[in-house]
This record gives sequence, C-alpha cells and structure tokens, in this order.
Amino acid sequence: MTDVTPRSGIPPLLLVVLALLASVAPFSTDLYLPAFPLMAADLDTSATAIQLTLTSFLVGLAIGQLVFGPLSDRLGRRGPLLVGAVLFAAASVAAVFAPSIEFLIAARFLQGLSGAAGMVLGRAVIADRERGDAAARAFSLMMIVGGIAPIIAPLAGSLVVDVLGWRGILAVLAALAVAMLLASWFVVEESLPRERRGRGAAGGFRALGSLGYAGPAATFVLGFAAMMAYISASPFLYQEVMGLDAVVYGVLFGVNALGLAAASALATRLLRTIPARGVLGMGVAGLIGATGVLFVLSVSGAPAGWMAVPIFVAVSSLGFVMGPATALALAAVPTAVGTGSAVLGAGQFGLGALVSPLVSLEVGNATLPLAIVMLVLALLAGAAHLAGRAASPQAAEKAAGADAADSGANRHVKVCVPDATSMGAEPSGS
Repeated sequence: MTDVTPRSGIPPLLLVVLALLASVAPFSTDLYLPAFPLMAADLDTSATAIQLTLTSFLVGLAIGQLVFGPLSDRLGRRGPLLVGAVLFAAASVAAVFAPSIEFLIAARFLQGLSGAAGMVLGRAVIADRERGDAAARAFSLMMIVGGIAPIIAPLAGSLVVDVLGWRGILAVLAALAVAMLLASWFVVEESLPRERRGRGAAGGFRALGSLGYAGPAATFVLGFAAMMAYISASPFLYQEVMGLDAVVYGVLFGVNALGLAAASALATRLLRTIPARGVLGMGVAGLIGATGVLFVLSVSGAPAGWMAVPIFVAVSSLGFVMGPATALALAAVPTAVGTGSAVLGAGQFGLGALVSPLVSLEVGNATLPLAIVMLVLALLAGAAHLAGRAASPQAAEKAAGADAADSGANRHVKVCVPDATSMGAEPSGS
C-alpha cells in the first residue's frame, strides 16, 4: 500500500466512516442523558456530580482537538487517528465498569480527549483530499449525520435504559467506539504526504489570523453557537413557556434536527452549481432573517407557539452554513489543515459553552434572552462572512501557491490547484 492516498475524491465508504467519527459528540452526550437519575442512585452521588461527567467530556473534547489537530500536521493523519481511536475505545470500556463517580468523571474526560481525534482529523482528511466546492459538498453530507445523530441518540437511550441500565448504555457507546476503531483501521488511509508534514507548523497559527481563514471560521463558530443557544433553551422554551409535554417537545426537537439534515442535503446539491461562498451567504441570510423574526415576536408579546417557526428556519439555515464555512476556512490554510480544523472544533464547543448560560438569564420576558443571543450571534456571523468574502481573492491566491509548492515537493501525489471560483470566492470584478 502506498504511503499516501492521492487526492482523487472521497469514496462513499470513507465519507460514511468520517461521518461516523464526527458523530462522537452527539452519541457520547445524548445517548446516556436518560440514564442520569439511575446513575446518581447507583453511584450514590448527586445530580451535580453526574452532570460533571458531561462537563468533563466536553472539556476533554475541546482540549483533544487542539492536541490532535496540530499533531497531525507534523505526523500525518492516520497515526494520531488510530491512537485516538484506541484510547477512545479503552476509555469507553473503562467507563462501563466505573466503580465510583470520580473514576467515571476521569474516564469521560479521557473519552472526550481521545474521541476528539476522530472529529478533528475527519475534517482534515476531507480537506487533504478535496478543495473548494467538492470539499463543501463532503462537509455538508457529514452534517446530515450531525443532524440525525441528536435524534437517534436520546431516543435510543430512552428505549434501552430500562432494559440495559446506565452501564448497558455506556456499553453500547463502547461497542460504537470499537466500531470506530475498526473502521479507522481498515478504511481511513493516510492523506497527508510526508513532504507536507510540518511545513505549516511554524506559521500555522499565524496563518489562522488571516481573514481568509478567520472569516469563514468565525461564521462557522458563531452559527454553531446560535444552535447551542437554541438547544440549551429548548426544554424550557417548549415545555414551560409553550406548555408542551415531553413527547411533543421531543417531536419538535426532532423536526428541527431533520430540518438541519434536509438543508444540508439540499446544500450538497446546490454546491454543484453555486460556489461555496454563495451557499454560505444564503445560509447566513436565512439565519439573520429568522432570528430577526424571533426577536420581533419576543418583544411584541406574540404567542410563544409562533416562535417555533423562526426557530425551525434558523436551525435549518445552518445546513447551508456549516459545510461551506468549514471548506472555505480549511482551504485558506492548506499547510496547517489539522491546526485549522482543531481551532474550528475547539471554538465551536468553547463558544457554545459560553453562550448557553446566557439564554437562561432571569428577565421579565422569558423568551427575550434566547432571541437576543441568537440574533446577536447571527449578526456577528454575517459580519464575519462579509469579512471573509472581502478577503477571498487573496486567500485563494495564497492557497493556490501553497498547493503549487506541494506539487513540486511531492510528485507522486496528484495535486489540484484551486482557482478563486473553486474555492467558493467570487471572481474579481463581480
């Protein structure tokens, strides 16, 4: 087998495996949520301590991406991915047999730290093998899994918790971790040539400061934060403010997630004829419009049930944002793709964690904090998109030059040099 797989597209099986690796977060968090009361009783601890098992996982997830991303720029993708997959499987098995809450919290932290490898390196592998609109289509297809996993995970957890118990649910996660390890071993090949490893290490973080990267990256992070604000507020909004029961709340939550998945699927089709930056602009416009309507409904005292419509539109609009924004950001830093992917991942969960408490602030209008937070994030995402759009011609030229340099150093790899249009940028003068 050759050292590096040439850049010749992404086979469907590989894309499925990369999407599975990207589903680490929703499956590792949502799957065991229904078991929280059982865990507290069995381990003789408080609900707050059980919540720390979730917090420790998310902290590990953010740190892990900042570790595995830059490491993969130096050592290649496959090695760090397999190390992370092995550790993730081991930590998942350890969590099943945790004798105490302290042990479980530590195991969950290691789960997040190691599981981050699949998330950050899955994006890097796609960016290694594809550029421009083709990469945006691949990332959008991965978002379909990102939209479906939050539906499947809590539903599956609620169905099996009474039969398997909380350790059984964690055993299901351990089995999934083993499946990820086997899939990584047999399907994911090295995508970063030896000659390109370490080339972006010295200037990697410096390159991340360019608007060509920072613009779409900030758009991605801010859009994801808007979704996290909605997720954090959704139980209170749907059940307490709208007066819906848990079943109807679950249905509406699922409908919104399906909207995200459907929009991601539509985005993959649009990207065949519309540049990535154009599809991204459509998504940002939809997000701003929907959150603007949400804000107007909140301040006008309209019936709370009406807010379900703009929330659905806002969440669905993110299907046009996530894939194209990821592709544009990583295309702007071709010599530091792993580092760029790491900053994207750490940023999305870091800012998401920061904004989530803001939607629960006590004010006279119960829905106003959510409306304000989502609108502000949407407007900031719009500003970031415009900044990245203005910088796109220069970013495309730099990426093309970096790829041209790579082709001279690595002659056994087929290199596709993108122009400004394939990168999703608008031609100059348009």
